[in-house]
Amino acid sequence: MATDVTVARQLLDAMRRHGARTVFGLPGVHNLAFWRDPGDAPVVVRHEQAAVYAADGWARRTGRLGAAVVTTGPGAANTVAAFGEAAAAGSPVLLVASEIPEALRRPGRLRGVLHESRDQAALFAPLAKAVFRPRNPAEVASAVDAAVATALREPRGPVYLDVPADVLGEAAAPRPETAMAPEPLPDDADLDAAATLLRGARVVLWAGQAAVGAAAGVAALAERLGAPVVTSYQARGMPGALGVPPHEPEVAELIEAADVLLAVGGDLDGMNTRNWTMPRPERLVTVEPAAPADPPEWDADAAVAGRMDRALAGLLARIPKHPEWAPGDLRKQVLDRLRTDPATAEAVALLDAVDAARTPDTMLVCDMAVGGYWVGGYASVPAPRGLAYPVGWGTLGFGLPAALGAAAAGGPVLAVCGDGGLAMGLGELATLVQERLPVTVLVIDDGGYGMLRYDQDRAGAPHAGVDLVTPDFIALAAAFGLPATDVPAIEDGLSAALGGALRGGPHLVRVPARLLPPRTTSPRWHEG
Repeated sequence: MATDVTVARQLLDAMRRHGARTVFGLPGVHNLAFWRDPGDAPVVVRHEQAAVYAADGWARRTGRLGAAVVTTGPGAANTVAAFGEAAAAGSPVLLVASEIPEALRRPGRLRGVLHESRDQAALFAPLAKAVFRPRNPAEVASAVDAAVATALREPRGPVYLDVPADVLGEAAAPRPETAMAPEPLPDDADLDAAATLLRGARVVLWAGQAAVGAAAGVAALAERLGAPVVTSYQARGMPGALGVPPHEPEVAELIEAADVLLAVGGDLDGMNTRNWTMPRPERLVTVEPAAPADPPEWDADAAVAGRMDRALAGLLARIPKHPEWAPGDLRKQVLDRLRTDPATAEAVALLDAVDAARTPDTMLVCDMAVGGYWVGGYASVPAPRGLAYPVGWGTLGFGLPAALGAAAAGGPVLAVCGDGGLAMGLGELATLVQERLPVTVLVIDDGGYGMLRYDQDRAGAPHAGVDLVTPDFIALAAAFGLPATDVPAIEDGLSAALGGALRGGPHLVRVPARLLPPRTTSPRWHEG
């Protein structure tokens, strides 16, 4: 390797080689080596947390590695919430942070060097799939491909790697030739056991995140079984799926009426199953690309683990054609009921406006806001990887920065935010304008933290900490040089405003609304 290639450049090249065509970051005194070449530098965000959210958004849209680079100490610490969201969502993100210069480090001593901490990597250890701490160019050359492979290997997750600032600028060492380990193949005996339970049964197929990369195989298996397809949030957009969440009574009743729940790709987690109180059939069959990192809450009667395409093909070869047994358009039934209920009619009008305005290639990115809950759970998602929603860790402020990463991967993005969540990352409006990314930011303005206000109202408690002074979003957008549209009400021009915005460049649309939270939110899980 030529000596003019630095360690920093080697890291950037490795991340891009493995799918992170756009790397996000924020420069600091210890990581400026990443910005040595202006034509090949990372995209600069306005807060380190946004860099990891953007990398997560990129990974969710593409299915490939997302990457972020940040500086030492407070720069690295600023990313922890976004890193935790990537961990909860199983996103393959590589975070590279600088550390204090190795020449100034003294083992066991805290000397007060700028940005120094006793153990920076320890901030990430409880969340990371793995932590790598190379301390010289040769160790970096060996670690980077291993870090990427770890992030991408099932079950996927974020990986943390830090490098001393003085090492980043050194000449890179030759990269050893490595090959990613092949994915394990499913066991024939496990396939036989699963097929025995499925054969002749009424099956509901549950699709989770790890099923997304094998969407065609999932659709073929569902068709063979005559099975309706219910998805987790992360698998929304799967072919033939019902398109409404399992929290609605019509879907819950359908699942309970089956003989077998066939869970393909995981996500039988607390948020999707109402903390495992969701009605379910007596028998459970699971198909996953690898054994889960933690023991599942529900024991499976038959479990298949291994390469998803081979597992699905193996089941198809063992199962005869089943007749369809599910009812008709369950999505229409649910939305018609919600549309005729005065308490939820305005929320369905929001869904109608979003569905009418978006194009098939528009990705939805939802924040943890009441409007985001509705769109994330109920809006039409035409294809897999068409939605990013931070329900794993529930990180408020995800919407706008994650949308930056999704848009950098190509195609328009609609970011659905509340006024409270957007305030956590307003600086990223500058990133949006500077990078000219095709993001429409929809701000559903309810003057505060609407979900928490609902919780207080439900408890009969006075409002405290939930009603906020919010900015004039149209004037604020103008200050950033961002075109903006103010819509008086959801049912008064929102669809047209969104449609126009999505056909152009970056844009902000603001609409006032106070919506009832949907049944996907925990306070409403067990309503009759």
